[in-house]
Amino acid sequence: IVNNQKRNFHFEKRLSLLTLLDKTKSIIGKREFRNKLMNPITDTKVLNARYNNIDIFNTIGVEKQGDIRDILGCVIDIKRATRHIINKTMRYNDICPLFESIRACMSLYDNLKGVYKYDSNSSSLLPKLEDNTKLINALKRLRDLGNTVIVVEHDEEAILIADHVVDIGPGAGIKGGKIIAEGTPQEVKDNKNSITGNYLSKSKSITIPRKRRTAKNGRFLEILGATGNNLKNVNLKIPLGTFTCVTGVSGSGKSTLILHTLYNALNLMLNNNKSRKLPKAFKNYKGVEQIDKIIDIDQSPIGRTPRSNPATYTGAFGPIREWFAALPESKARGYKVGRYSFNVKGGRCETCEGDGVITYEMHFLPDVFIPCDTCKGARYNRETLEIRFKNKNIAEILDMTVDEGCEFFENIQNIRSKLITLKHVGLGYMKIGQQATTLSGGEAQRIKLAKELSKRSTGRTLYILDEPTTGLHSHDVKNLLEVLHKFVEKGNTVIVIEHNLDVIKTSDWIIDLGPEGGDNGGYILFEGSVEELLVQKHNSTAECLKQIL
Repeated sequence: IVNNQKRNFHFEKRLSLLTLLDKTKSIIGKREFRNKLMNPITDTKVLNARYNNIDIFNTIGVEKQGDIRDILGCVIDIKRATRHIINKTMRYNDICPLFESIRACMSLYDNLKGVYKYDSNSSSLLPKLEDNTKLINALKRLRDLGNTVIVVEHDEEAILIADHVVDIGPGAGIKGGKIIAEGTPQEVKDNKNSITGNYLSKSKSITIPRKRRTAKNGRFLEILGATGNNLKNVNLKIPLGTFTCVTGVSGSGKSTLILHTLYNALNLMLNNNKSRKLPKAFKNYKGVEQIDKIIDIDQSPIGRTPRSNPATYTGAFGPIREWFAALPESKARGYKVGRYSFNVKGGRCETCEGDGVITYEMHFLPDVFIPCDTCKGARYNRETLEIRFKNKNIAEILDMTVDEGCEFFENIQNIRSKLITLKHVGLGYMKIGQQATTLSGGEAQRIKLAKELSKRSTGRTLYILDEPTTGLHSHDVKNLLEVLHKFVEKGNTVIVIEHNLDVIKTSDWIIDLGPEGGDNGGYILFEGSVEELLVQKHNSTAECLKQIL
């Protein structure tokens, strides 16, 4: 899917660039365009110096000057995104919001009026900084031109500048689906039934820890002389046994340093598997003997078939199948544990082969899933479904929510202990047997967290998460942080790459990269606690934190 999206990006990028350049020609004339503007444009400073010295700008209206500035700003963004894709120096998550701002800016000049929809545009942008502000300003200008702009967003800044807010809840899954509050941001703030309103009015908030943790026994994990992609020979120092947050503007080198260098290096050493990805260049490392394993908890799917589900991934399905196999009626029929598996012939529905759906592959389109006519989505055959526990067959149990399952199996500890971890990460609304193909990236990541939470901790594990708050509401972020801090309380080390200020303010240690993205980034600007960061001058992350603390 990502590869297809990247191909679409390249196509739209070329189309966007041609459209923008044609629009510039029509404003200032072909000759001036060819003579003055077709030289290579590298960054905003060069652009400002160039178009401020072009004579043609003195002869056209102020409004057109603004149009050209916006258009050429988009050209710079396109060139910047293209360069990062070619050099692989920016994550796809960072490129998507950047391209959203390009598309929003382009929409200003297509002379069309209508409805524009954007979904979680600011998820990978540092709040109140250039990229996020540029995107919000473009959306406001679209509105001012007479368009209707609908944004699905959790970002507080985006919500507060909206003309009309619709808050849906009160919970997630079957607990949601109702409009809780509607109106201006102030009206939503005043609504006591709205969780969003409570966070906007600060009656609910994510609290700052009373005490910051320090390195366990004064020990650090270090990567020395990292030079991958745009990194400038940096030395990384992470205190063990702490919650560390890696911050910085998009494209500053966070993923290159943490994922492509640190994670790949330690994964190769600790797992001793030569097929693992090779790390980016670095000179040396220290403190690795203090770590026994490293785990990257990302937002990739927990499975690629409908047979994969939260129960199978977390290990809860094994004890459920064993319990059903041990029931007297199941023993009388000679049913074994395999009878209740989706992957083994005998107990499953053979029409859909245990998927519950029939998959139709579509050329150039996503696959289509149609409920199975034989089992009606139950996944098992009639004989298997005749075995019941507390008047529920195994298909009905898989159709329960996690909250219902915890109550149903309250006296069966080995099943309940697996389900309760899903509840602790905020997934109580999810069905136990929900198909993996229907899960969002954030849900998949929290299921992985639940699996790690259910394991016996060694106190020497290093966990890495890349923007785990993407697509999460402030209340979900609060639940997520409680889980991550539980890992640290057991002696483990957690590293989070994040733009969310609520996550940053609760961290024990901050590593800030910058000062800008791409070639102008790759430096470690700061290492230390939140309080030490706040006194730093000319630091973008510090300026953002000061506004909320």
